[in-house]
Amino acid sequence: MPGVVCGKKQFMESEMRFSTLVQKDPPTRSKISTRRIPRVPVNTYKPLLPGLPDDVAKYCLALVPRSTFPAMGAVCRRWKSFIQSKELITVRTQAGKLEEWLYVLTNDSEGKGNHWEVLGCMGDERKILPPMPCPVKAGFAVVVVNGKLLVTGGYLLSDGTGCVSAEIHQYDSCLNRWSTLAAMNVARYDFACAEVNGVVYAVGGYGVDGVSLSSAEVYDPETNIWTLIESLRRPRWGCFACGIEGKLYVMGGRSSFTIGNSRFVDVYNPKDRTWCEVKNGCVMVTAHAVLGKQLFCMEWKNQRKLAIFNPNDNSWNMIPVPLTGSSRIGFRFGTLDDKLLLFSVEEEPGYRTLLYDPNAATGSEWQTSSIKPSGLCLCSVTIKA
Repeated sequence: MPGVVCGKKQFMESEMRFSTLVQKDPPTRSKISTRRIPRVPVNTYKPLLPGLPDDVAKYCLALVPRSTFPAMGAVCRRWKSFIQSKELITVRTQAGKLEEWLYVLTNDSEGKGNHWEVLGCMGDERKILPPMPCPVKAGFAVVVVNGKLLVTGGYLLSDGTGCVSAEIHQYDSCLNRWSTLAAMNVARYDFACAEVNGVVYAVGGYGVDGVSLSSAEVYDPETNIWTLIESLRRPRWGCFACGIEGKLYVMGGRSSFTIGNSRFVDVYNPKDRTWCEVKNGCVMVTAHAVLGKQLFCMEWKNQRKLAIFNPNDNSWNMIPVPLTGSSRIGFRFGTLDDKLLLFSVEEEPGYRTLLYDPNAATGSEWQTSSIKPSGLCLCSVTIKA
C-alpha cells in the first residue's frame, strides 16, 4: 500500500536523523577546561633613567663624582650592575672623568693591627675602608684589575699552626665592599703577582710545608676561574712581578738553582704562552712600581738610588735619591698622577713624602708632598675609576 510505504520511509528518515544527532559527542567539561587563553606578554624592561636610551643614561651616570658610587649602587639592581662593570670605567675614560685614588695598607695608631685607607686624588681626603673578611696574612700579594683591588694568598699563623692560603678577596672601589673570589689552584705566599691585559698572574712563591714553587697560573675576572699555565724553568720565591707593554716580568727573589739572589728576569708572553729569560735584573728589591712603560725599583743594599728599567733594551738607569731625614730610612712606593711617591717605612718626625716626577724639567724631578698615610705604609695600589 502506497500510504504505508511512504509512512515507513518517513519514519526511517526521521530515525536516522535522530540517531545521527545522538551519535555526536557533546562537549565535555574537560575539553572546555583545557582551552588556554593566550597571555598578553608583560614588558619587564625598565630603563636606567626614564625617558632616555640606555647609552645616554650610562653616560649621564658616569659623570657623577666617584665618591657617590656606593650610594648609587643601592638605588636598584641595574645601577649596581653598571657601577661594578668594566663598562663604567670605559665610559668615564671616554668622558674624561676618571678619578685616581691611592689605597694604602697601614698600621693602626697603636700598632696592634692594620687597615686599608684611601687617599683622594690630591691626597687631602682620607677614608677608612671596611675591614677585610679575613686577617691580613704575611707574604700576600695585591693587584688591581678592572678598578678592583685583589688581595691574594699569604701565610697565616694561628694558635701556633701555620697555614698557606689560596684565598682571593676583592675590594670593589666603586661599591665600597669586599667579596670572596675563586681560590687559586695552588696555595702560595711570597710569590709574584701582577695584572697583564686584564687578567691576573700568580707565579712561584712558597707552597704548603715551605716547598718552593715553579708553578704559575692566570685568573680571568670575566669567568672567575684560575687556570694553570706553563711553569717557570726553576722554582722562585720572594720575587715580584709587573706588567709592561703586554708582557709579564718576574724578577728579584731567590731561586733554588742559583747561589744567592737571582738576577734572572723571567718574561712571559701571553700571545705565545711561553717564558724566556733576561740576565739583567735587580736583586733584593724592597720596593717597586710601574709608571708608564718604565719599572722603578729600590734595592735593599742601596736605599739612596732609584733603579729604572727600560724594557725596550733591557737596560737600567740609576738616579740618586735626595737625602731627607735619616740616611737609614727605607721606602715603600706609591703612584699618583704619573708621579712616584716614596713613603718612609720608619717613624721619622717631620718627614715629608718624597715625590719623583719623571716628566718634570731636568733638575726639578724631585719634590716633597703632603700626601702621607696615617701610619707606616705596608703596601699601596692606585685605582682609576
